[in-house]
Amino acid sequence: MYLNSSVNEFILYGFTQDILKEEIVFVVFLFIYLATLMANLLIVMTIRYSRMLGSPMYFFLFYLSFSDACFSTTTAPRLIIDAISEKKVISYNECLTQIFALHFFGCMETLVLILMSFDRYVAICKPLRYTTIMSKHICGVLVNLAWVGSSIHSLAQIFLALKLPFCGPNVIDHYFCDLQPLLKLACMDTYIINLLIVFNSGAICMVSFIILIISYILILHSLGNQSAEGRKKALSTCTSHITVVTLFFVPCIFTYTRPPTTFAVDKMVALFYTIGTPLLNPLIYTLRNAEVKNAMGRLWCSKI
Repeated sequence: MYLNSSVNEFILYGFTQDILKEEIVFVVFLFIYLATLMANLLIVMTIRYSRMLGSPMYFFLFYLSFSDACFSTTTAPRLIIDAISEKKVISYNECLTQIFALHFFGCMETLVLILMSFDRYVAICKPLRYTTIMSKHICGVLVNLAWVGSSIHSLAQIFLALKLPFCGPNVIDHYFCDLQPLLKLACMDTYIINLLIVFNSGAICMVSFIILIISYILILHSLGNQSAEGRKKALSTCTSHITVVTLFFVPCIFTYTRPPTTFAVDKMVALFYTIGTPLLNPLIYTLRNAEVKNAMGRLWCSKI
């Protein structure tokens, strides 16, 4: 803990203080979390054990689903448990752990989305060189770089959090720990730290979003050379991907590229990228895919 801190624990305000609404939150988000966990783990197991799904696209989908399951687990269980708890207490160390896990798996998901868009770009725009460019070795190296990048980003968040002294109020007006809510509780001038957060998390979100949009624009631009069936399939895929990317990155950009001010919609916005996107990703990226559904059917029928 920071040497000048006198706070050993924080109280999470939660999503709401209304008892009836808290019961609704418990039921709704327990269902959403279990559905998210089951859908993503089903995809992970299917891709892991199915020989049909050995292409780079499914290699990256494996890590996206794994990241989604972990990313949702960093916030949803705490929200669910606190909805029926009288005391929503989280220790200082638990708070730092949640910040690290949240940013690690959030960054991992961001980087995997970029890798997936790169894979689609090569598949559609450079089909003759696809197997050479997206070899197993290169895909493995790219995923390892994503792990390293996520670790560096998360450690930077922890470094900034350790710089914050807490000596007064300890109520976090949110349902999970993050640097923005903590800035309001720190007994110091947080202007510089907030700038560092914007340059770190905000820049990652903004640059990643721009890269993804540019990649999909290039893909759509190249569809003129495809057959009618190929254009239809690629357009459907890109539309789905752009939908998920928008739902994930726009709330992140709204959260991490602004001064440490509080808005009434902050908690609702956070739901989109912490709980909503991990649920939508399996539906949009994978479960609409005929190959994945056929592989699931064959795999689980053989197991049963």
